[in-house]
Amino acid sequence: MTDTDTSELRLTVEKHIPAAAKRVYDAWLDPKKIMQFMQSGPGMTTLKADTDPRVGGMFHILMHNGQAEVPHSGTYLDLSPHSRIVFTWESPHSVDGSEVTLDFIPEGAGTLVRLTQVRFKSEGAREGHRGGWTAILTALAADMA
Repeated sequence: MTDTDTSELRLTVEKHIPAAAKRVYDAWLDPKKIMQFMQSGPGMTTLKADTDPRVGGMFHILMHNGQAEVPHSGTYLDLSPHSRIVFTWESPHSVDGSEVTLDFIPEGAGTLVRLTQVRFKSEGAREGHRGGWTAILTALAADMA
């Protein structure tokens, strides 16, 4: 596989969140909550978040990495209440056709969130996203505690 063959690149990150699946699912669609946990690394903040949580609706998230604003957006492709969210992922660091699937799996007194993203510019970009999503899920778990 070369760096330009993005069709096979995918990642999966899982995190146990100490909250019911409904609460965790709802947080991913609530702009105020998104601003609290969408922190993809040290020094990263979320300046603005807007959502239109319906299939075909869009979201816009404006992050700041300490040096510049980094816009992210996407379109909701599937919203299965309290169990799954699928959306496109558009940012300066993504490629056309990148999609994120969030599965919310009840686990004990909380929820296992399984995040899968497909299509990346390169293996390095995939690993960068792995770090970002891991930080975001960790921040979400802390916010839900």
